[in-house]
Amino acid sequence: MSDLDKILTQGERPAAQPGESTTRASGQPVPSENTSITAGPQGPVVLNDSHLIDKLAHFNRERVPERTPHAKGHGAFGELHVTEDVSQYTKAKLFQKGTVTPMVGRFSTVAGEQGSPDTWRDVHGFALRFYTEDGNYDIVGNNTPVFFLRDGMKFPDFIHSQKRLGSSGLRDADMQWDFWTRNPETAHQVTYLMTDRGTPKTTRHQDGFGSHTFQWINEEGQAFWVKYHFKTRQGWENFTDDEAAMMAGRNADYHRQDLYEAIERGDYPIWDVKVQIMPMAEAEDYRWNPFDLTKVWSQKDYPLISVGYFVLNRNPRNFFAQIEQLALDPSNLVPGVGLSPDKMLQARVFAYSDQQRYRIGTNYRQLPVNQPLNKVNTYEHEGSMSFLFNAPEEPVYSPNRFDKGNGYLDDEEVNIREGAHEAQDAPDMYINPDPHGADLTRAGYVKHRDDDDFMQPGILYREVLDDEGREHLVTNITNAMVGVHPETEERVYEYFTNVDPELGRRVREVFATKK
Repeated sequence: MSDLDKILTQGERPAAQPGESTTRASGQPVPSENTSITAGPQGPVVLNDSHLIDKLAHFNRERVPERTPHAKGHGAFGELHVTEDVSQYTKAKLFQKGTVTPMVGRFSTVAGEQGSPDTWRDVHGFALRFYTEDGNYDIVGNNTPVFFLRDGMKFPDFIHSQKRLGSSGLRDADMQWDFWTRNPETAHQVTYLMTDRGTPKTTRHQDGFGSHTFQWINEEGQAFWVKYHFKTRQGWENFTDDEAAMMAGRNADYHRQDLYEAIERGDYPIWDVKVQIMPMAEAEDYRWNPFDLTKVWSQKDYPLISVGYFVLNRNPRNFFAQIEQLALDPSNLVPGVGLSPDKMLQARVFAYSDQQRYRIGTNYRQLPVNQPLNKVNTYEHEGSMSFLFNAPEEPVYSPNRFDKGNGYLDDEEVNIREGAHEAQDAPDMYINPDPHGADLTRAGYVKHRDDDDFMQPGILYREVLDDEGREHLVTNITNAMVGVHPETEERVYEYFTNVDPELGRRVREVFATKK
């Protein structure tokens, strides 16, 4: 049985055999799945009909809280194939040439709830887990190379603005644009969102990005900054605004259905895995702060380097167990990969694991789809719904006199942290040669020479989009503006004039016809 087969079948109950009766979850045979016990044929249902009570009580608890962002999603399993030698940049075992690693991907919208349409205009989550021999490695990205924010402090406010009003429970264009135009750093992502890339036709026909800046570390201990790009081999295909709205009414699960049916018929989607690599020494003087999530690195400066490809070729055996309970988490790192000074990334390292503990419990990593392939040796124990446990002779504390072990940097039998022992590198997180001081501070990003919130969206408008794309952008912006307050309307014009004066003028002209 392959590793992928083990992942897909772990936790699956044996199939029922012909003629078998059903049982309760505790194993006892069930007399009837159809008729409850009453006091006489027309009397009240009795409380001690245990199977009735079990059935109703479990039904009432079938749903877990949905994710706050990225609630609506779907996914599939497959394999990462590394075809190129990138060992000069990373020692991570999954990225060594010739390695094949089982994986799962989850694809989602950001703002909508679980029942919302897949084709609403939105950023789409593009999250990947690789089941490596050193543990699970998760890249939790999107279908755009940038994001709306550069500091996690604003993230709850941003998501609130994209969700629903407290009074009416309705989504509100004025709330969205009020937030965006009061935070100029959103301009790059909003411009992306309002292009046709904001309405991808299917999951298979969009690119993915790690979005954040990460770190790769090689065997010699040299560190590099890295950005991930996942380039669809299926080609880009997008809906227009009208086509997306029409499909939302016809089939709210269009993306989910398309991916599932493509895999079922053997039309396996493939993405080429590429990276941009920035030497550590160049980060300090690059024209844009390389850790700012609202910016891209120019591919003219840092061309794409091929790593390999991944293919999605297996559908989940059970959607709830293997996609809804899939707990992707950017704190899942492996040796050879690290974080960066990206503030949004560092905030997500806490927020994602914390949401999973709330949604599916303290021991969510014990669920089959979240278990790694390699052996787990941990001092974690107990807690709600714990079903894995350490051997009874093993200690529950560290350090100890037993052979349970410690961290790979803990090479002493006694925990002494004095003098030379006090300072140790933390390459499992990232190597940061210049934190710009060690004092606690509340400050924005260190400004680089071209750091400006409107320069890159202006480049996107003028140099990346063609004439048709620019007209679609204006149409999509003005469609999304319907319902804004007059004060917000004026700020939208100023916002896009800062991106490009011609864009601001066209938005004003076209929206005048839609008011």
